[in-house]
Order: sequence, then C-alpha cells, then structure tokens
Amino acid sequence: MQPSPAQPRSAQPRVTAVLVTANGGEHLDRTLDALVAQTRHPDNLVVVDVGSTDGSTAELALGGSAGLVRLPAGRPFGEAVAAGEREAPTAEVGDGSETAPDEWLWLLGHDNAPAPTALAEMLSAVEIAPSVVVAGPKLVDTDDPSRIRAFGETTTRGGRSLALVQDELDQGQHDRHTDVMGVSAAGMLVRRSVWRELRGFDPALPDVDAALDLCIRARLAGHRVAVVPEARVTSAGPIEEFGRKRVSEGRRVRLHRQAELHRRLTYAPAGLLWLHWLLLVPTAVVRALGHLVAKHPAAVTGELAAALAVAFGGGVRRARANAARTRRVGWAAIEPLRVSWRRVHEHRTTSRDVELARVEDAPIARASFLGDGGVWVVLAAAVLSVVTLYPLLGSPAVTGGGLLPLSTSVGRLWQNVGYGWHSIGTGSTGPSDPFAAVLAVLGSITAWSPSTSVVVVLLLAFPLSALGAWFVVRKVTTRTWVPVVGAALYTIAPTLVGAVTTGHLGAVIAHVLLPWLVLAVLEAHRSWAWASGASLLFAVVAASAPSLLPVLLVGWVVSLAVGWRRAHRRVFIPVPAAVLFLPLVLAQVARGNPLAVFADPGVPSATRAPSALQLAIGQPLPDWSGWLPATSPLGLAATVLPVAMAVLALPVVLLAVGALLGHRWAVAGAALLLALLGYATAFGATHLTVTGVGSTSTIVWPGSALSVMALGIVLAASIGIDVLPRTAPAAALVAAVFAGVAVTPAFAASTLGDTLLQPTTGRVLSAYVNAEAQANPDVGTIVVEPQTDGSLAVSLERGQGSTLDDQTTLDSTALRLSRSGAQLATLAGNLASRSGYDPEPALRELGISFVLLDDGPSADAAQQVHDRAAGAIGQDARFTSIGETTSGRLFHYEGDVDRVSTGSAATQATHVLYLVVLGVVFGAAALLAVPTAPRRRRATSNVIEAEEPATTFDEERDE
Repeated sequence: MQPSPAQPRSAQPRVTAVLVTANGGEHLDRTLDALVAQTRHPDNLVVVDVGSTDGSTAELALGGSAGLVRLPAGRPFGEAVAAGEREAPTAEVGDGSETAPDEWLWLLGHDNAPAPTALAEMLSAVEIAPSVVVAGPKLVDTDDPSRIRAFGETTTRGGRSLALVQDELDQGQHDRHTDVMGVSAAGMLVRRSVWRELRGFDPALPDVDAALDLCIRARLAGHRVAVVPEARVTSAGPIEEFGRKRVSEGRRVRLHRQAELHRRLTYAPAGLLWLHWLLLVPTAVVRALGHLVAKHPAAVTGELAAALAVAFGGGVRRARANAARTRRVGWAAIEPLRVSWRRVHEHRTTSRDVELARVEDAPIARASFLGDGGVWVVLAAAVLSVVTLYPLLGSPAVTGGGLLPLSTSVGRLWQNVGYGWHSIGTGSTGPSDPFAAVLAVLGSITAWSPSTSVVVVLLLAFPLSALGAWFVVRKVTTRTWVPVVGAALYTIAPTLVGAVTTGHLGAVIAHVLLPWLVLAVLEAHRSWAWASGASLLFAVVAASAPSLLPVLLVGWVVSLAVGWRRAHRRVFIPVPAAVLFLPLVLAQVARGNPLAVFADPGVPSATRAPSALQLAIGQPLPDWSGWLPATSPLGLAATVLPVAMAVLALPVVLLAVGALLGHRWAVAGAALLLALLGYATAFGATHLTVTGVGSTSTIVWPGSALSVMALGIVLAASIGIDVLPRTAPAAALVAAVFAGVAVTPAFAASTLGDTLLQPTTGRVLSAYVNAEAQANPDVGTIVVEPQTDGSLAVSLERGQGSTLDDQTTLDSTALRLSRSGAQLATLAGNLASRSGYDPEPALRELGISFVLLDDGPSADAAQQVHDRAAGAIGQDARFTSIGETTSGRLFHYEGDVDRVSTGSAATQATHVLYLVVLGVVFGAAALLAVPTAPRRRRATSNVIEAEEPATTFDEERDE
C-alpha cells in the first residue's frame, strides 16, 4: 500500500510584542527584563516611544527582531499601538508543507512587567479555545503583586464601563470566571487579523474604554474575549494616567464620561440616535448639579466638557460605520456579560461602607453638646435675650439706631439687590450694598412679614453666638466644660450688646457668624461641604460688616499659607464675596472714594469714637457698656471707671496671654494674633469717616472688628483655662463673673430706657401717606428735620417711606450732591422760609406730593427753624395742612406731579442678569455646602444575644 500523504503541520503562533513608553524610565527597564525572562519569548518586539523626555529610550539598544518607533508627545496609547503594528513584520506563508502561522499582538505599556509564564499561559488559553481572539491577563499592583489592579471589564445596562475586579486582595476568588465582555489594554493579547479587521482602537477613545470598545466590537463580530487568571502582568495605574504625572479629578471625569457618551452614540439604534444627541447637554447640566450636591465640584467642568466634546466634536459617524461594517451578531450575544444592577448596588454599598468606616474611625469629639453643658449655655443665652429685649417680643418690626423696617413684599426686597434703580433720595442707578442680599434672604424667610426676620435675628443673637462659640472653642480645647465658659464669654462680649442696643444689624450678624466662619475655615481642607460653607459665611460676614474685609482677606491668605498642601479647597472661599462686592467696588473707585467700600450698611447713624483704651478693653462705645451714665452722678467716671473696667477685663486677658506658656502655645498665639488684627482694624475704623449723617460725618462702627478681637481673646483664654492645672475652674469662674459685671448696665438698657430700639408696626410714614402710596407707590414725601445748629436736614421718601433694604452707601458716602440732590436742597431751604422762589417745577419734577416737617430736637435753634418753616409752608396756598403725625407736621401739595423714573430697560436687564449670576454662584456654593454622608447600615442577626460572640475586647466607640 502506498503511504498516505503527510498532513500539514500546525505552525507555532507568532507573537509581536508592542511596548509603548512615555517617560517610563521608572518602569521601562523592569518591563524589558521581564520580557527577556519569558518562558515563551515573543517573536518580534516593537518599542514605541511617545515623546519621552526623561532619556529612558535614548540609549536603548535594539537589534534583530526588535525595533524602535518614535512618535510626538501627546499621542494616545491606541495610536502608538497602531504605529507599532504597522512597523512589525508580517509572517510569511510557507512552501505548502506548513500553514500560515497565527499572528498575535501583545500590547504592553512601560509599567506592564509580565510574569515569566504570562505569554505562555495566554497562548495556551487561546490555543484550546480557537474562538477567543482577545485575551487579557490579571493585572496586579506593581508594588504589591498580591493586590489585583484590574481583571476584566464590563458595562452596566446604561452603558457605563465598570471593572469586574478592582483593588482586591488576590486569593483566587475570581479565577473561575474567564469569559468576559472586555479586558484592559495593558497586557492584551489580540489576534492580528482581527485587529486589522476591526481597525484597532477607536481614535475617538484615546484613553478610557478604548480596549473595552475593541472587545465589544470583536464580540459583535462573532468572536470571544477571555481573561487568563494564570497570566499576571503588573500595572502602576489606570490607562488615563499612562504617561502623565498627575490627572486631575476634572480631567478624569471628562475622560470617563466622554468615553461613555461616545460609546452610547456609537452603539445606539439609528432611530434613537438623535434623541440621545439632543439629551447630551441637558443631561450634562443636570449631572453637573448632581456633582455639586455630591461635593464633587471639580467634576462639573469635566461633565460639561465631555458632553460638548461628544455633541460637537465628531467621530461618532466614523465609529458607527466601522462598528456596522464588522458586526455579525446582535446585542443579545453580549447581554449576559453585562453587570447586573444588583452587582452595581453591591459595588456602591462597598464604597459607602469604606467611607462610613473612615468617618466612624475619626477622632472622638472632645465634648458632647447635649451631655457637657452646651445646650444649657445656649438656653441661658436665650433667657438673657428675652430679659434684655422683652419689648421686642411679639413686635412685627423694629426701628431706631441703624434700623428701619424692611419692605413689605419679598419682590421689593429682591428688587433692591444688585445693580439697578434705587429710589432712596432723588433716585439713582447703581449697585446696591451687598448687605441688601442678606436682608433679602432674611426677609424671604418670613415672607408674610419680612420685617419680623430682623426682630428674630436680634432675639436669637445671644443664643446663636453662644452656640457658635461653644463649637469653635471645643475645636481647640480638650476639657469638656471649657467650651461652656468660652461660649459665655463670647456671648456677653460688649461688642454684641452694643451692636444690639444701637441697632447695628450687620455687626450683630457678623458677631454671630464669626465663630462658624473660623470653624469652617479650619475644617475646609476636609471636604467641599466645609469649604463651601466657609465661602458663604465669608460672603455674609463681609456683606454685613464691610470693615472686616481686611481681616477676612488676611485670615484667608494665612489659611492658604499654613495649609498649602490642601489649599485647593480654601482658594475659592472669597469668590462669592467678590461677586457681591465687585459692582460696588468699581462704582466707588470710579467716584474716587474707594475707602467708602468699608462704610457700614444700613441707616447712617452718628457714632462717637471710643478711646484706644476703651477699644483695648473691647468697648465699641465710649459709655463703658452703660457704666458711664450710671456712675456720672458720683463724679467717678473720669478716674475710677477706666481703672475698674480694666480690672474687670484683666482675668480674661491674663488667661489669654498665659496660654502661650502651655503646650498649645502655637494655637493660642494664632488666636492672639487674630485678636491683635481685630484691634488694629477697630482702631483704624475710628479714624475713617466716610459716611454723612445730616450736616456731619461719622466713623465706621468699630464693634465688628472688636468682635474679631473678642473671638481671638476668648479662644486664647479658653486654651489658657484648658492647660491650667487644679486652679482652672476657679480661674474660669472669676473671668466669667468679672466679664458679666462689666456689661451689666448694657443688658439693663431696655429696662432703664437707654436703648435706641423701638418696636413698631412697620409703618414709616403716616397713615395718610400710606393710603396715598397704595395708589401711587412712587409718591414722594420731602422730610425736613431741624438741626441743633440751626440748619435743616432734608431727605426724600418714596411710597410708604424708606426701608432698611432701600439704604445704600453710594448715597450716604457721596462726596458731592447730584443735580437732583442740589435741587432738593434748594427746594427745602426755600420752603422753610418766605422767599420769591417758585417750588412748583421742582415739586413736579421730583414727584413730591407731601412735606413732613419733623419735630426735631428741643434745642432753641432747632425750634426756631421749626417754627419758621411751619409758618412758611402753612401760609403757602399750594399746601394743605394734614395735621400732626407721630413724626411731625404733614402738608399735602395740591398740584400735579410727574411720575418718577424707575430705570431704563437696560438697567432692568442688567439687574436681572446680575441676579442670575448671584443665583448661579451662591446656588452652587449652597449645593456644595449641604452636607452629605452615607447612611449607617445596621446589620441584623437572627442569633440570640447570649449566643453571639463576646465583645469584651472589641474597641469601644462613642456613638
């Protein structure tokens, strides 16, 4: 018999290793050595250098079947692999005695050092499974090979890519799963013919999901993808970090989201493609808000950039055409390989448990608010507030000092915010005070009666100050009772009492919020919630007390310098305040009066400057917290009172300075520097006169800066008490008692009738004017008030009268009268005296229908001016006397007047645009400031308690 012809021998698979490097000097030598150590060597090696500048490939000697390709820097991994594949030689077909060998591409990065048997294991796996055209190894950590970096990839039902295994300890628990949807590019073994058929990686996926997309297209072409658990390859990081020193959070989000959106459009049915495209940008906006709520502000720009890049960047049409060209099976073929929602939920739960464990393992709080006296000091402050301000209880509004009622509608409150028309005086167009935004928010809380919010703030000032001080003192002390002392000292500070009794609402708000601001800045490095909360508090404090701007900015700069390693969150703290103040700053600079930015908001009121000694003791007024009028009959005010007040302040000062001798001297020193900065600002405020009050000018209220000094002194004194040995309780008691005695008359101001605050119904002008204002909201009332020096103070009220939110420092700090202001002054002067002046043109142009002659002070010169003005106006036939009102004598002008302008269309559009900007900036900050935390998941057990494992040696945790 003739022997049968010999069967052709199967050829050995041919492997070309494509090694991509980009500044990989730290890993490249190790990877090359690992290739040399392979038990099954690759037949060819192509090294692709992507613009390396570290010299890692400068002296690379390659010969024989190895080659080197150089590409410019910045080229993606997929393009580098394609260049290497083109450079690699193609296997030749034999003479007929053997078939053409299989060709495979082995894709490696400079950090992918394979184990000695990695290539052999993968070739064995594909040899016994011919349908597998893409195989992937188990990627392990470069420094800890026992930890899995990545092992297989898949997608959710919504298309989001997900690693099947990531950052887990390798115990062989996943080795039984080999059939997967996709594998990582690092270490991928792919049949060369399939690579060419699929045209390699999608150019529109330069980094993230390029390998996953290739594997999905391979499966849709009828092939299989598998992982080989026996093959191990190292990896130093995800693909988006390849060749980069650092990848920001925003860039990482953009890369992943852009890849997901691109794949979504590529795989979408033709009928739904336009719907997906139209929803790209709207969905991105909604997701950006979600990132803000989830405290990931850096992801906002990445989310929006990804949507815009996919929507208008192109690449989808080519990707869809390429996928359709090679597709052989439907999506049902890979549906079983998608990850289930249950698995996604387990992944999220695991991540949440890790975060919860981190929160639970944080240091235990030093003091409990409920158990260590915090709640009691707040309640005591609330009782003190009720006793001190009992006349305000039940009152819908308050007036006096720097206070007026607010507008009666929320819409009017917000109309006075930002750039626009302001009706105060003769009316003007310009920016409002930043404090107007604070008032608008407060008034919106009690929308049914906006002025009630001011009463509530005054009543809650003392307990809220105690609450904030308790928490910030707890931050710097260890003894559980010390925060109670610190809270008490800060609550009874003369600055707060003086601000409340004189109606400086902005100073009251600043005093209340300063402890929270300090606490938020200290914690800002921990989370975006704290940082955003600090930015909001910074803006509110600055708007309420502009004189604190230097202190706030210095404190911010110091916090950046001290915590420079984590300064990325603190750096944005002043942004909301800058948006609030920028229009006003530009307006004041344009007027040549930049220092007017520091003027106090609210009703201008004359403030007498305290001495340097009074400032050092924390007295914002020269009346020594009410002791001066109480002791003046004794004749001891000039000599004894300063000494007595200094002695009363001495215990707190000694404790504060003594804290420098303890082991926490650095924190105490920082607190004392804060106090010194507050004192310097208060001293400067007493020498800054930018606000006009009648015919004179007044200083900036120094109490806000003294609140900063008080907080610094209290923090340092609390640390001093905390580090004292056995005498700490006695020292704390003496300091608190002495401080309480120093401000006792101030707290009794309401009882003694020395307070400027007066409860009111919210009506500024008489009922007659109010009735007229119902029909004509812009009706004008000229108010003429005699002065003690024989002059007249004149103002123009619109509608129901000036309100607190109407006030603007652009008017109170004006360096010169406007044309309409001069016209108003001329009109008032001639109305108050008999002359040949015809007031009708001015009355008509200014829209004035009423004249209110205020009773004025009881001085002889003022009474003479009052009587002369009453006679002159009363004898003018054009005016009808309405009669006496609670504010003075009212006259009605019987002639016709013009309707005043309320601003042009451009002004109104600018006002709306500015409100939108404020809404975006503060809305984003508010969303970030809302705290989010994982909910505690409590495990349930069916085991009887007695049979459960003993917990004797478990670590205790204070819940």
